[in-house]
Amino acid sequence: MLRLLRMSSTSTGPVSTTIRQKLTEFFNPTHLEVECESHLHNVPKGAEKHFRVQIISDKFEGLSTLQRQRLVNKALAEELKTSVHALRIEARIPSEYEGQKQVDPPRCLGGGNR
Repeated sequence: MLRLLRMSSTSTGPVSTTIRQKLTEFFNPTHLEVECESHLHNVPKGAEKHFRVQIISDKFEGLSTLQRQRLVNKALAEELKTSVHALRIEARIPSEYEGQKQVDPPRCLGGGNR
């Protein structure tokens, strides 16, 4: 079966690119958005520390929300240990996704020291 992958990105930095590549390889998603939200937080200009990921994949079938998030965290374990301070995840199966974008993130005052 031919799968159409819709990828959307407002982030083009090296960390964003690595996140996108790893999630694509690990999950073969039908939809993937990786957005750097660092500009909304108290971090230096141009920092890539806070991210939002919306990923739609069949690999999440039968898993709870927590299990899905843990699977994404596992795929990005190295980035979470080194360069990523915060990761906001929406992980769904194709039948749960109707093309909606995630809600705006909460404001943050920390995270610039990592």
